[in-house]
Amino acid sequence: MERRPGLDPAVAEVRRAVRAAIAEADGPLVVALSGGPDSLALAAATAFEASRRGIPVEAVVIDHGLQEGSDAVAARAAETARALGLTARVVRVDVGRGDGPEAAARNARYTGLARAARDVGAEAVLLGHTLDDQAETVLLGLARGSGAASLAGMAAERRDAAGVRWLRPLLSVRRRTTVAACAAEGLDPWSDPHNADPSFARVRVRDRVLPVLEDELGPGVAEALARTAEQLREDAEAFQDMIDETIEDIVEHADAGISISVAALVANPAAIRNRVIRFVVESEFGVGLTRSQTLEVARLATDWRGQGPIDLPGCLARRIGARVEIVARSSSVGGAGDDA
Repeated sequence: MERRPGLDPAVAEVRRAVRAAIAEADGPLVVALSGGPDSLALAAATAFEASRRGIPVEAVVIDHGLQEGSDAVAARAAETARALGLTARVVRVDVGRGDGPEAAARNARYTGLARAARDVGAEAVLLGHTLDDQAETVLLGLARGSGAASLAGMAAERRDAAGVRWLRPLLSVRRRTTVAACAAEGLDPWSDPHNADPSFARVRVRDRVLPVLEDELGPGVAEALARTAEQLREDAEAFQDMIDETIEDIVEHADAGISISVAALVANPAAIRNRVIRFVVESEFGVGLTRSQTLEVARLATDWRGQGPIDLPGCLARRIGARVEIVARSSSVGGAGDDA
């Protein structure tokens, strides 16, 4: 293990994680900084590792404007980043209503980060999610019955439509390690009061649910949940490859929508069939189906008894001869439900 005399173990662990994540990077980087211990430890490690390779890094502090004095908090975080040797900017975002305050703030944050990444021509954006965040995400997905995609948690890396990589170097690092790393480097993290507000489901999972699981089942629950996410993500990626191949063979474009072969849907196992339905609806219409909606669409192929069209968010599913059509509502007049 690479450790120089006097280098704190927590600092070394965070730096190793960042070094591995940016090993292939040779262009500018953006690091998301809130001022909390996770993102602050990430920023410090990124500053150190990137400077050794001559890679420019800009810290981007998103000011959601949801708390009094948020501008001062953001300005302080930016100054800390500059003291670490990074350039820094504060981006003020407007948080809409969305699907709830957490989702709305998250959407606004990622939009602001993406805009900043475009401005500086960043190759990658680094996010400070830790192993604890991953465990909380898996538990929330389990409680909501969201299926394997949610249980797979957050990806360590993904690439957006613009080709920018979004990296989470700290998914194998515990939150207590980032706190220790900040202390060792003399950094003073900001404590977000939202992180102690029990009105947020994630806070209740963090402060109540996970500690009970650790007490009742023994230590290592968070690590086990993170391993589960990693394994399910591998499965999900394999399924996606199969789905991509299947879609090429059984899906065709229809007027204002898509058309799927009934025979092919029936021939595939339920795991593939349901994923195909969810994937094509999300790709074509930008909406996610619930499990009950997905099963109702599948029944148009597997249990056809002349049932009429199925009303879905923004579209309709209907049986037309030997195919299942999923079309925009404006094109749904006439022919719906025909078994011609």
